[in-house]
Amino acid sequence: MSRLHHIRMELARDAGAPDGDPGVGYDLVLPLDDNRRLAGAEAFANQPQAGRVRRFRDGETEAIGQLKHGPGGVWRLEFEGEPRPEVAFRLGEEQFQPGEYVAIREADGDYHPYRIVSTRELD
Repeated sequence: MSRLHHIRMELARDAGAPDGDPGVGYDLVLPLDDNRRLAGAEAFANQPQAGRVRRFRDGETEAIGQLKHGPGGVWRLEFEGEPRPEVAFRLGEEQFQPGEYVAIREADGDYHPYRIVSTRELD
């Protein structure tokens, strides 16, 4: 059974941020299974809020978008007004627990590491 969770990810140590940066990251609303992994596509179809993404910089909302499953099993973060989606590396295999890491290929074409700092089940 899947339930919606709010996941907050913040920039981890990176070439441009040697100590990471809690003001840069993503908030996601995702359907997770009992093992805290992404639920199947039907969970996204049955829950309208599933897959919502907020990208923030300097703590302020920069873009609102949607997580979508693309060709070849790739998970994409699509933001309105942005022609190129961001790609989450192996997101379907991740376990969404605080302390875990997710790599996202951003508009600059490079992958950047994000650390999951919190996961909270939504009512």
